[in-house]
Order: sequence, then structure tokens, then C-alpha cells
Amino acid sequence: MVLPQPHVLIVEDEASQREVLLYNLSAEGFRTTAATDGEEGLLMVSEEKPDVVVLDWMLPRLSGIEVCRRLKVNPDTREIPIIMLSARSEEVDKVRGLETGADDYMVKPYSITELMARVRTQLRRVRPSSIGEILTFDDIALDSETHRVTRGGQLLRLGPTEFRLLSTFMERPGRVWSRDQLLDLVWGRDAYVDTRTVDVHVGRLRKALTAAGGEDPLRTVRGAGYALG
Repeated sequence: MVLPQPHVLIVEDEASQREVLLYNLSAEGFRTTAATDGEEGLLMVSEEKPDVVVLDWMLPRLSGIEVCRRLKVNPDTREIPIIMLSARSEEVDKVRGLETGADDYMVKPYSITELMARVRTQLRRVRPSSIGEILTFDDIALDSETHRVTRGGQLLRLGPTEFRLLSTFMERPGRVWSRDQLLDLVWGRDAYVDTRTVDVHVGRLRKALTAAGGEDPLRTVRGAGYALG
């Protein structure tokens, strides 16, 4: 029942800084990818949305500020947390970065330990299950570390795919997920799986959640997908 590793995209043109970030984030258990300029960073986000972007301000071809602005005005990417790195230490520069949409701002040289903590803070906001937090919704509790799910205190039996599905739903209650989005998140972008497979596993998840007689917490949105609550 292994959940996908949190994906951190590093957009940094300085090779030494980039390698330090790649090494330390990988050592912390994150899946990492890297871009060396702003345009490449935008392209990589469009190909596979990361969970967090660590973005340098001063980049060739397209500045970090412009990359941040474009990501935050795009409805498909505006919710991705962005941690901006900059040698600019003036308060006006920090304010500009945050007003452009950055979720956090760190001045170079920065503490790697502090950066790791800030990455986890942003992940806690968007993917709490990825850092071992217990998710709850009504009487349902999901523990991503022990891979136990209970409802009303009663342990539920879920297969690995149903566990990942429920984890996705519980991270964002109320959000409607399309079948294609669920395929990417639960099965992976490289999986060759028919969208009808999603319906089958949602059905199995419903059966497990209601095995003890509780109401079905999953909602089918005609023409759109599924939501929890």
C-alpha cells in the first residue's frame, strides 16, 4: 500500500545549488526533478504537476518571478506551493515575491535543514498523507504510516489501490476528481489503465466503507467524476 513519493521540482540554474538540493531532498524521501531555467521549469510543470516547486528568483530565459506569476494565474497549477529562493534580502523584494504568489520565501544563503522543514510545511497543506499525518473525515480515519483505515473505530479491509484512492479523496474532501486525474494520482502517469478501471475500484472502496452499514460518503458527479462528501 505504498503511496506515491511527494514530488519536488527544483528550478535552479546554479549547478552546485541544484545538486545540493537534489541530494538533500532525495535523502529526505522526496522524488525530485530539476530544471535549469524558467521556461524549462514551466514545461516540466505542464508535463507532470509536482507537489511543491522550489524556485530560484534569478533564472535565465524567464525569471522566477514570472514563472511564479504564470503558475499562480493558471487554474491548473495555482494550488501548487512555491518556495522562492533569492539572494535579494530587502523586505521590498520579499513582499514582491509573496505578492506574486509565492507561498514562502527564503534568502540565500539558507539553511538546508530549514528548507526541508518548509517543504514539509507546504506538503502538510496539500498532501498531508505523504508526511505521515492521520487524515480524518467524519468517522473515517486513515493512518498513512501504518496503512490502517477505521470507520467508527472499526478496522476496514482495503486493497492497495482502494487505500490510495481513499487517501486522495481524504486529502481534499469535497473536491471533484475526474477519472483521468485519479488515474494519474493513484495509478501513475505511465500506467496504461482504462478509465473504467477507476469506476471498478471506486465501487470496491464504497463497498468497504459501507461494510458495517454506514452511509456511502462518496459522491458521483455526473460527467465530472467523484468526490468525498
